[in-house]
Amino acid sequence: MSGRNIRQVDGLLMNIHDPSKGPVLPKDGERNVLITSALPYVNNVPHLGNIIGSTLSADVFARYSRTLNVPTLYVCGTDEYGTATETKALEEGVSPLELCTKFHKLHTEIYEWFELSFDKWGRTSTPEHTKITQEVYLDLHKNGFFKLETSDQTYCEDDNLFLADRFVEGTCPQCKYDDARGDQCDKCGLTYSSPTELINPRCKRNKNHKVSVRPSTHACMRLDLLQPKLEEWMQKARVKGKWGSNAVITEKGEIVEPRMLGDGLRPSAVTRDLKWGVDVPKTGDVEEDKAMEGKVIYVWFDAPIGYPSITATYTDKWEQWWKNPDNVELYQFMGKDNVYFHTVLFPSMLIGTAQPWTMLHNISSTQYLNYEDTKFSKSRNIGVFGNNARETGQPPSVWRYYLLSQRPENSDSSFLWSNFIAANNNELLANLGNFVNRVVKFVNAKYDSVVPGPEGSTGGNVAPESSPSTPAAQLDANFVNDINTRLAEYRTNMDETKLRNGLAIAMSLSARGNQYLQDNSLDNALLANQPERCAQVLLNAINLIYLLSVTFHPFMPTTSEGILRQLNAPARSLPETFAIDILPGHKLGKAEYLFKKIENLNGAQEKAWQKQFGGDSVVAEKVTPAGPDGHPEGGKVPHAKDISLDTGNKKAAHLAKQAEIAKIKRAAAKEAEKNKSPEERELESKVEQQGKLVMLIKKGVQEGNAEAEMAKAKELKTELADLRKKLKEASISK
Repeated sequence: MSGRNIRQVDGLLMNIHDPSKGPVLPKDGERNVLITSALPYVNNVPHLGNIIGSTLSADVFARYSRTLNVPTLYVCGTDEYGTATETKALEEGVSPLELCTKFHKLHTEIYEWFELSFDKWGRTSTPEHTKITQEVYLDLHKNGFFKLETSDQTYCEDDNLFLADRFVEGTCPQCKYDDARGDQCDKCGLTYSSPTELINPRCKRNKNHKVSVRPSTHACMRLDLLQPKLEEWMQKARVKGKWGSNAVITEKGEIVEPRMLGDGLRPSAVTRDLKWGVDVPKTGDVEEDKAMEGKVIYVWFDAPIGYPSITATYTDKWEQWWKNPDNVELYQFMGKDNVYFHTVLFPSMLIGTAQPWTMLHNISSTQYLNYEDTKFSKSRNIGVFGNNARETGQPPSVWRYYLLSQRPENSDSSFLWSNFIAANNNELLANLGNFVNRVVKFVNAKYDSVVPGPEGSTGGNVAPESSPSTPAAQLDANFVNDINTRLAEYRTNMDETKLRNGLAIAMSLSARGNQYLQDNSLDNALLANQPERCAQVLLNAINLIYLLSVTFHPFMPTTSEGILRQLNAPARSLPETFAIDILPGHKLGKAEYLFKKIENLNGAQEKAWQKQFGGDSVVAEKVTPAGPDGHPEGGKVPHAKDISLDTGNKKAAHLAKQAEIAKIKRAAAKEAEKNKSPEERELESKVEQQGKLVMLIKKGVQEGNAEAEMAKAKELKTELADLRKKLKEASISK
């Protein structure tokens, strides 16, 4: 469309990378931003909590960085190796690679629908990944950060593979419960250091398979030796990158991790007895190479190396991003359960290689997003998973907006259908959509789509009058000052990855636009009686809309495109202050609706979605009685105990059986708690209180010697473990 009249100034427009001209590369002497989101595990379908926790949040920050015209690279991909993939492939009768390829395609389709702007979306089952992973392993080995340890492990004779804890079950040696898991008995609560402690351990995948116990040797990374260097790096990095406290790092930068057991990091096994994975490379040590023959590298060792290896599939100049610490800032996004691997394990790996790696600058982690009054569950069809969102008929922009408005940055949050509908109708439609539509329609109708204002105006930054001489000047001064204040707050929050706050501020900018129109009584009377004032109000409003197109771009890119289409303007960069950049005489496009109302008469749509995504629809029909709030229509997730069994309904029967098992387990746990000796209870209480004391000292809330108190905590834990061992032996001998 012709008729554009936009201020010509360097840096005004957004630099949009053209992939046909080669990869995005960092520029020396400038700020460059490298962004990753935790690699989603390939054989899981991501639910909304997974999406908001990593990939969507990272996408918002990547898009924001691009609005600053900062060279930005965002990489991600599927994490494909490990026990779970190998076992699932075995169950489905396909090769692990075939399984991964199927799920990689599913992930790709989901993220494309959510409009995620990866510069490279890859996978870890590539030659580049194998090469870089083995190089990191060999560098660590060369620098003396490995030792070998041998221990007994369970082995499936029929499948010819060692079994991870999760794939072993058997009889509990303490309470004789026959369905104890490989790491814990759900009946009495006893935990095991190894599934070999079970009586008659069996393969969970096939109970008829023969399970034996075999010794296996593994390479352990010396995190204990690396800890001093790790902590030295961490203290500097957390200050420079403005880290907040999280699940692993305190406000003082101290590592608080269960794996430490109060006495520092311990050597951690980074090899596994599997076929599907990166082969452990030959080190040249004949004895060690023989012990590692046929083994692969642990998935949590190779997974974070996926970031540079995926970049290597994007460009052979990948080291310009990943071995360029002076020019590149690395931002990583993930859920809180992944923080340890990105702040302790991965940095330790990189430090131990003695290579000039680009290290973590800022970590942005989230808490959990729950679904209505429960948790997402794929097995029970509870919650909205990535491939379900489009089934609602609502566009990606609405989904992105609502998820980001609920981003669990400081505490867990919940996805509620009532809030989803309200967010669309009362926020997007009534605030942002109304403001843009009202202004553009007015200019379309009253000015033949031509932006009004003083002829020959060159625009530029607006300097409000310090002592306004008229009421209109006062309104304009207040308007500009408010916009500038909020724009500065927006930048600060986005820079600190406080994305939910950034979105709220963007909405407040739109709300301020609506207030400005109201304060000036924009209508036909203003046009007829004060044409110059009407033109000025519209000129300011049009340029605020141009500003909104860039502040909302990270959150709702399609909505931003819709705004730009109506403005007939190219994508702009993020300014520092309010300016007149769309000049008088500019020809607008036609008004269009950015959002559509979600009809929800008497809560009908809300109830329909609750029923559709609140558990299997067949099961939902079987609930008798209705339950709290008129369940299932009231939106509560179906509880199996409420279900009237129908022998023809296998899913209902399965859920009821699961509920009964859970009930038995709860009763058993309660009974086990009741049967504890006074001595055991007293020791448990002491361990708990000592743990709290150590935590308070570390956080600086209470004075004391953290190291000494940690030693006491360790002594108490040892005493409790010895007591439990004696009780266990006494129980078995009866």
